[in-house]
Amino acid sequence: MVHSVELTLDAGADAAVRDVWQALAVAGAPSQAAHRSPSNRPHVTVTVSARMSAAVHDDLAPLLGSLPLPCRLGAPIIFGRGPYTLALLVIPSAGLLDLHAQVNRICLPHMESGPLRHAQSGQWTPHVTLARRLGADLLERALAVAGTGTDIEGSFTGLRHWDGDARQEHPIVLPG
Repeated sequence: MVHSVELTLDAGADAAVRDVWQALAVAGAPSQAAHRSPSNRPHVTVTVSARMSAAVHDDLAPLLGSLPLPCRLGAPIIFGRGPYTLALLVIPSAGLLDLHAQVNRICLPHMESGPLRHAQSGQWTPHVTLARRLGADLLERALAVAGTGTDIEGSFTGLRHWDGDARQEHPIVLPG
């Protein structure tokens, strides 16, 4: 499994993404709505690695001063060559790109093998996942649901470390 550092959304943006998840499920797409774990929530993966030390939590805590950070979720995008992942593009602001660079710099000493290539600066596509393992037969229907033409505006309000080995989330909090 992998470890990642993720940004979470404010309540309004979170609810709007969950509404899209539900609409996809109603349309018959394998949306994130099917995952009932309490840790399953709309998020943006900022960096990811094969392993990451829990000591990263204290080092990331000062970045909480950068939050909330405004965000806008825009057009749907598709990853893969089939089955596909459907997501909403996070329109990258200067503040988001700066936070991304800071997270990677802080996390690097805590990663055994460094960040995976797609999480590195210049390679990263910020997005919020809507559906995974989507067959080509469902793409048109799923895009009709996700591509309403209305952006979701909100803010990033939280930062967490996802430990994929233990399948646990660790919210980043200020020490004390």
